[in-house]
Amino acid sequence: MIKKIIILFLCFTALSVQSLSVEEKFLSLKKNKVNVRYGPSLDAKIKYIYKKINLPVKQIDKKENFRRIIDLKNNSGWIHTSQLREQSNSIIILESKILFKKPSNLSRPIARLEKERLLVIKKCEKNWCHITTDGYSGWIKADNIWGSIK
Repeated sequence: MIKKIIILFLCFTALSVQSLSVEEKFLSLKKNKVNVRYGPSLDAKIKYIYKKINLPVKQIDKKENFRRIIDLKNNSGWIHTSQLREQSNSIIILESKILFKKPSNLSRPIARLEKERLLVIKKCEKNWCHITTDGYSGWIKADNIWGSIK
């Protein structure tokens, strides 16, 4: 009987610890202007303002309708969920890349994309993603990026 109680106690402890952990995941900004706050409240002071729609950010905490995020430059703060897409639709490249017509290194190159450029993902296949950015559309290798390609 004591063995069953100990096992039950360990199971409840494991479940409660698991529910306290926050799933880190990538989100993206819905709007061209998004306020980042010092705390998880509309009454909290604005820390800074993002002015880039589709910017990918990483969720590191959550409280009610707010998500604590961190960006590529390690800036962090709280954003209301109404300003975030649950599924990130974009990435930032961490090194310069060649944009190709098709998902192959042997395909025709279209443009050279500089590091830290924001790319909107249309679809991904294997380790290639079809993206758009500032009038360009094509395929890049999906390595060395900030964001998720799920």
